[in-house]
Amino acid sequence: MTSQQKLGTHTFQTPFGKILALKENGIIKAKSIRYARSERYQKPVPIENSPSEIIFPEKTPVCPQTISPLVERMIGPTHIESFEVDESPQYLSVFRPEFMNENEKLPVVVWIHGGSHEIGCGDLPTSNPSVWVKEQNIIVVTVTFRLGLFGFLGGNGDRISNLGLFDIIEALRWIHHNIHGFGGDSGNVTLLGQSSGGDTIAHLMISDGVEGLFQRVIIQSAPLGLRHKRQKMSEEFLRKTEHLKDENDVLKMMDEYRNFVPSVMKYGLKAAMPFGVQYGFPPLCSERESVEKWRQNAKKYDVLIGFNNDETSFYLKTSEKLNKYFGKGIGLNILNKLIRLTTDIIYGKPAKIFAENYAKAEGNIYLFNIHSKLKTNYLGAPHCIDLPLIFADKEVWKTADLLKDIPWETVNEHGKKLRFAWAEFARTGKISNTDLPEILHFQKLNFSTK
Repeated sequence: MTSQQKLGTHTFQTPFGKILALKENGIIKAKSIRYARSERYQKPVPIENSPSEIIFPEKTPVCPQTISPLVERMIGPTHIESFEVDESPQYLSVFRPEFMNENEKLPVVVWIHGGSHEIGCGDLPTSNPSVWVKEQNIIVVTVTFRLGLFGFLGGNGDRISNLGLFDIIEALRWIHHNIHGFGGDSGNVTLLGQSSGGDTIAHLMISDGVEGLFQRVIIQSAPLGLRHKRQKMSEEFLRKTEHLKDENDVLKMMDEYRNFVPSVMKYGLKAAMPFGVQYGFPPLCSERESVEKWRQNAKKYDVLIGFNNDETSFYLKTSEKLNKYFGKGIGLNILNKLIRLTTDIIYGKPAKIFAENYAKAEGNIYLFNIHSKLKTNYLGAPHCIDLPLIFADKEVWKTADLLKDIPWETVNEHGKKLRFAWAEFARTGKISNTDLPEILHFQKLNFSTK
């Protein structure tokens, strides 16, 4: 008997074709479905419907990337033997409850992962939505797309910009046409993204070609403060990596491009995220037009946006050099002030401005802030602390330094309430004020004409 048979299987009948899925612990997962293909630096081409049964690959496809030692330590190790590097990594996975009422149509949440537009994929163990899916009776689709040199750097005749955005739009079209075959409601789709995934979602809201593909967005810890005046930096980065564009060895490309990452000294904080969406190239408008376009689209999408209270402690308080000089006493006070300042510049203030502008345009928008009151928690509420709250897998998160001072029972207690609130928003576009986690500061913004 194969491992697939031990787990149990299920076949979905969809317009795309018959899709084989795994059944385990009350969840059905259709894993790594290819939704598009692409040539290097070219737009994705959707996959045609399949006449034969679609079977998931043994390994998880992932865009070529370098491994981040910080992420490995803070979030969890990457077991590279489980992944397959693919320069055309347009895959998605569908998670749904095993047991549904006949003719029931569940709300759909589409997960857009973070990683500075440079690392990650849709199917990391630390973003397994199974607990959330079973607990809240929703469908979650995780999306993998092009990153880094392949997906978020372009702008000349040979290299198209915003290919990562084009990939995700193609995935959303696939979901729109096929999700009803999994029991999902194509008219009730919420995009959920954290960090650069949230940044991506904010820009999908003003992208061409997305009409009718989603109705709501949840934007967690988007570095919107780094989105401004990136053109010169991107042009320099593109020019300096031009010699790598036709390299056949993608691992060599990954090793060498880091030698040409733009300088923070020259370009400021935005160089901390050298890859990103590029204004003025399809499917985006110019940067100057972006705020007005968000305003024009305010009545199209319900929005839940927010940040963590101590975002940049993820980077600053984990630095051995900084801790050596600023780890206690007056030095720690200085470090905490720096964390508050950089968190506000990169995440907090831009989220508040976005929310206020959206409310003034009469959009339905909620603003949240996650904080920590645990005195034993040195990091506070850093970047990524929201991930284990949503993707609650104790075994996966048990080695993460991110949670080393926080009991899992505390994570799960707050997480269950947060998962309920986020699922309520995905269903209705609203959040009631009952039984919210105490770590959550939360408000609905209303524009007053008085």
